[in-house]
Amino acid sequence: MLHKPSSQSRVSPNSNEEDIQQVLAPRLAQFAAVARHEHVTRAAHELGVPQSTLSRAMVRLEQDLDVTLFARKGRTVSLTPAGRTFLTTVERALAEVEKAAESVRADADPTSGKIAFGFLHTMGSETVPALIRAFRADHPHIRFQLVQNYGEAMLERLRAGDLDLCLTSPVPEAPDLVARRLDEQRLRLVVPDDHRLAVRKRVRLAEAADETFVTLEPGYGLRRITDDLCAQAGFRPRVAFEGEEAETLRGLVAAGLGVALLPPPAVARPGVVELTVTAPRAAREIGVAWLDGHPDTPPVAAFKRFLLSRRGRLLPEAAPEPATAPEPATGPAGAATD
Repeated sequence: MLHKPSSQSRVSPNSNEEDIQQVLAPRLAQFAAVARHEHVTRAAHELGVPQSTLSRAMVRLEQDLDVTLFARKGRTVSLTPAGRTFLTTVERALAEVEKAAESVRADADPTSGKIAFGFLHTMGSETVPALIRAFRADHPHIRFQLVQNYGEAMLERLRAGDLDLCLTSPVPEAPDLVARRLDEQRLRLVVPDDHRLAVRKRVRLAEAADETFVTLEPGYGLRRITDDLCAQAGFRPRVAFEGEEAETLRGLVAAGLGVALLPPPAVARPGVVELTVTAPRAAREIGVAWLDGHPDTPPVAAFKRFLLSRRGRLLPEAAPEPATAPEPATGPAGAATD
């Protein structure tokens, strides 16, 4: 079959992938319809386009590919061997497109859509399960994709579009993000139960200046908070062990390998004593963040409203803080004398 020369350039083997996709993608469904009906008029009726428009589109497709796809006899057509080969891949591609479309429609469904939600490891045992349970009381069919990670890693996944929302600490300040403070969590100095400070209920952080610390790795928000609080107390912590999970650090403390600044545990752990830190004020802010200007699906919008409605009561009731005890007497330099 001969084609008339076209004033427009064809797709050549040297064309880049983006050019090929831009040229071919709009015509693939048209090609599949013509191949299915083996009749241009019937295919045009199904697609809701003029028969002449569809005929020209098929001629141009062949010109772009520089391959004859149809053997023509009037308005009836049949596929050439090259056309049959092309159709197999086109149908597979169109099925994948439809599958992708169904998936994103399902994810955006107001009653059964999906939320990609990130949160800190320390939020995973109680806080997040309680939040999801409360939210699903009114939205029982909403699905969650849950991601636990440290703060900076979650913010990067937020920017990459992998997450819709994340609970993190410290509350980020970045021009491309929107963040809202939701709650505050007090931190405690955790010491082994046979430690010199274990008989105390309250402690100034400066009293731990000579201790060995176990901490989260650099890059974790709680590590940054620990370093900042120690700096406010006038010392730089001597770090013996770095980990990725708060309960692992508690285990290291129980083994007598150091002390740690940690949020309250979900369940009291034997082998450690948790002390209230009186100075500096030891707490971390918990907030929710999302990408600025990123449109929300209905499920994400509903969960965002729910989280914002929990300001000041985001966290479950923690184990009671130790009862207040009188501060020990101090000498002139402020060192404890007990």
